Amino acid sequence: MLRQLASNEHLDYVAALLDDMFRIPGTKIRFGLDALIGWVPGVGDAMTGIASFLIVFASWRRGAKVVTLVRMIANVLLETAIGAVPVAGDVFHIVWKANRRNYRLLLREREQPGVSTGRDWMFLAVLLFAVLAAAAIPIALLIWLLRSNITLPIPG
Repeated sequence: MLRQLASNEHLDYVAALLDDMFRIPGTKIRFGLDALIGWVPGVGDAMTGIASFLIVFASWRRGAKVVTLVRMIANVLLETAIGAVPVAGDVFHIVWKANRRNYRLLLREREQPGVSTGRDWMFLAVLLFAVLAAAAIPIALLIWLLRSNITLPIPG
C-alpha cells in the first residue's frame, strides 16, 4: 500500500499541496499549506517539516544516492529552520519550495542517476559554510567586544 501511495503522481500532489496549490489573485505567486500552516507558532513548521519527509522517504525507498538524500534533507531542514522566523520565514516558504525542489531531485535521480552529484555536493558545502559562518560570526563578535571593553586588573 505504501508503494501505491508513493507513486510519482501522489508525490507530485504532496509537493503541490505543500508548496504551490494556491495562487495569489492577479499574480503568478503560488503557495501551499506549508506557508499557511507555518503561521501556527511552533507547531506549524514542525508539522509541515514532517510532511515534507514523505518525498525524502520515497526517494530513499527508490534507492536514491546518498548525496541526493542529504540534499533533500538539507532542503527540508533549511525551510523548516528559516520558516520558524515570523513573517520572513513565511516569505521563505513561498520562495524556497523545498517539496517542489525535492520532487524535481527525485525525478532527476530516477531519469539520470548521478548526473548532478557535483552540484549537490557544492550546494551542501555552501550550506555548511553558511551555517558555520552564522554560528562563528556572533561568537567572534562577542569575543571581540569582551576583549575590547573589559579591562582586567593585572595582579601584582
